[in-house]
Amino acid sequence: MKIVVLDGHTLNPGDLSWEGFEKLGDFICYDHTPAGEIVERIGDAEAIILNKTPITAETLDACPGIRYIGVLATGYNVVDAAAARQRGVPVANVPAYSTAAVAQFTFALLLEVCHNVGSHAEGVRNGRWTRSRDFAYWDHPLIELDGKTLGIVGFGSIGRAVAKIAVALGMNVLANARRPGPSLEGNGVRYAGLDELLAEADAVSLHVPLTDVTRGMINALSIAKMRDGVIVVNTARGPIVVEEDMRAALESGKVSAYAADVVSAEPILESNPLLRAPNCYLTPHIAWAPLESRRRLMGIATSNLEAFLQGKPVNVVN
Repeated sequence: MKIVVLDGHTLNPGDLSWEGFEKLGDFICYDHTPAGEIVERIGDAEAIILNKTPITAETLDACPGIRYIGVLATGYNVVDAAAARQRGVPVANVPAYSTAAVAQFTFALLLEVCHNVGSHAEGVRNGRWTRSRDFAYWDHPLIELDGKTLGIVGFGSIGRAVAKIAVALGMNVLANARRPGPSLEGNGVRYAGLDELLAEADAVSLHVPLTDVTRGMINALSIAKMRDGVIVVNTARGPIVVEEDMRAALESGKVSAYAADVVSAEPILESNPLLRAPNCYLTPHIAWAPLESRRRLMGIATSNLEAFLQGKPVNVVN
């Protein structure tokens, strides 16, 4: 089998091995593939592996040899999965590989909002503490999370992992999910409807997939239902938040801080309104990327292809 990786650099910038894939067939890896070279690079490949390289119905028509599409991520919206299904091509993703990493990063963002560790450390390096008349100083309000309420919108594996950390820090947790039920509650977690959650939470953390329902769900109307001075954290998908509305809320103080690892278009555009917003903490979509989680991703993606070759496909999304 000929196997082509179209954009392997993000997963493996050099600290992992493609050995597992190499054992499964004739293997070629491209770090990046421009849009105009997708069809050429796929050629007569039977298995294509990708992260963000788009695979359209037209691409599938131009490359009839494709028998398998493996996505190096949980989200698979870059692939026309319906068109692949019509052509009998399974699309396999990698679920749940980054749960611990994303939950940890959610609190990295929230704790940065609460303490501004980076800014204070930079101030120390620049002599601010040396020049201080007092033994301590702070340039930003410091926030204690114990006793505060965290509203978690989306209570899958990542949302549940975030809840465990929140409870360990002494926070009260409100959880909202598509399928409410007794299993959501207990161990410091209480189910709440979305409006109740928005009204009561001191901080709101987003963990829903991007769908037609969730696109733009955090907008001027939903923000108006939140507490004044709320903190919003987004490690899910950028388009869940209407960014112009979030900027307005930050400028008015309705939202005291917005911390996000994702934006509506990535890499971020110079025109993105959040770049001009106060109290906005943005990171370049790295919550998933610790070595440990990338190694796990590589292993699952390899196993997905191996299972397909054995006639027992797994993690098929179409």
